[in-house]
Amino acid sequence: MIEGSCCCGAVKFELLAQPALMGTCHCSRCRKAGASTIVFVKKDDLRWVSGKEEVALYQPAPPYKYGRCFCRICGSSLGEILSEEESFPIAANALDGVLEVANSFHEFVGEKPGWYEICDDAKQSQGHPV
Repeated sequence: MIEGSCCCGAVKFELLAQPALMGTCHCSRCRKAGASTIVFVKKDDLRWVSGKEEVALYQPAPPYKYGRCFCRICGSSLGEILSEEESFPIAANALDGVLEVANSFHEFVGEKPGWYEICDDAKQSQGHPV
């Protein structure tokens, strides 16, 4: 089990299983949302401990598929944690426990800022690899 939370502690959740996949998106939208490294979790593996009512949702206009969730108190990015999909990405930075999954992809690498250097051997693509 992996615990997760926002910065102020109002939002707390648990993952009942290790995430299946981790990746980093370098598009400006993900970077500005503060959740460029994401892990994909299964809906049934997410258990709310407290504060689900403190999660706010920003739903962008199409073509974007996922809304962006964040703590309405401290603003911590939570990825797409309110998604109704069977599998969805959440912000890796919201997890407090040790992950057994390694970064496996970098997407939209053409949009990454010049000050960021990719320092692993994960697959790189100009769009969504998954």
